[in-house]
Amino acid sequence: MHEKEQLANYLKRYGTISKSDINYFVKETKLKTFLKSEYILEPGKTCKHQYFILSGLTRTFYIDYKGNEKITQFGLENWWLTNWDSYKNETPSNNYIQAIENTTLLQIEKKSLKLAFTKIPSLENIFKKITENWLIAIQKRSEYYLNLDSKSRYEKFISTFPEFIQRVPQYMIASYLDITPQHLSTIRAKSIS
Repeated sequence: MHEKEQLANYLKRYGTISKSDINYFVKETKLKTFLKSEYILEPGKTCKHQYFILSGLTRTFYIDYKGNEKITQFGLENWWLTNWDSYKNETPSNNYIQAIENTTLLQIEKKSLKLAFTKIPSLENIFKKITENWLIAIQKRSEYYLNLDSKSRYEKFISTFPEFIQRVPQYMIASYLDITPQHLSTIRAKSIS
């Protein structure tokens, strides 16, 4: 089973976990496929899962008071994904999670994950490290938003995530970087010349 191996390799990057524990954990997940543009989560719905991206690409966004999409996160292969506020507090989401490409995920319900942590203590430590890395990434993004101009934000983005440039539409990258698509085109034209 390809997805089991993919998930096992990912988890082993963060700690030791036995083959039988991985088998148990995988049995607690469900394989889900979303077509391009399909929503994984919509506002008003409570996020009850964490998702491991096997293949594809996602974006998390909200609509601001002016009606503009504001992308807060992208996700691609071997990344975990959820709406933390909705998931943790069991409240309706304010955000969308959408497939940018056809996307295949392993999803695990909150109660199944809690049970897995009880049965597999090393798994909870692994998830703690994954969550810490996610928080560090959020902190770094906030820092470069506060400290860098739009050109520098773009350069930082493409150096950190070169795989996104070919796969994510430019208007979505502009939204993520909080600049207009027109300004991003100008920045890109100047960096090419």
